Amino acid sequence: MYKKILVATDGSSLSSKAISTAIELAAIAGAELLAITVVPPHKEHVIEDSPPLRLTRTRDDKFDADQLAVGEQRVNAVKAQAEAKGVRCSMMTVKSALIAEALIEAARDQHCELIVMASHGHRGIKRVLLGSETQHVLTHSHVPVLVLR
Repeated sequence: MYKKILVATDGSSLSSKAISTAIELAAIAGAELLAITVVPPHKEHVIEDSPPLRLTRTRDDKFDADQLAVGEQRVNAVKAQAEAKGVRCSMMTVKSALIAEALIEAARDQHCELIVMASHGHRGIKRVLLGSETQHVLTHSHVPVLVLR
């Protein structure tokens, strides 16, 4: 079956469902879990003083440190849950603006055989504006993806 399962978390209550499922699957398969979260690499600001709206990015060391700390808390929580169920778990916090690409790359580089993640199920204009990281992973990953809603 599976030897290594990647589970993505963004700290949302919806991703907790993906985490629980990934832990159960890993326990059944005797697989190792890789808990991953992707944090933004920089602060983004919308400048509204002139049309069209512009987005600027700035480097902010405190923001970077805060984001990494939040990421570490997320994956540490997954590791604690996994180990409580007897599942080995490694952790990754990745800084990237390209969430889906970071997940796909991590799965490939870490030799994961399954990606488990949640979908927020945005529809209509919200999906167009926000995009769908889950859809991107589904269409570009070369390993199976289990999506929970």
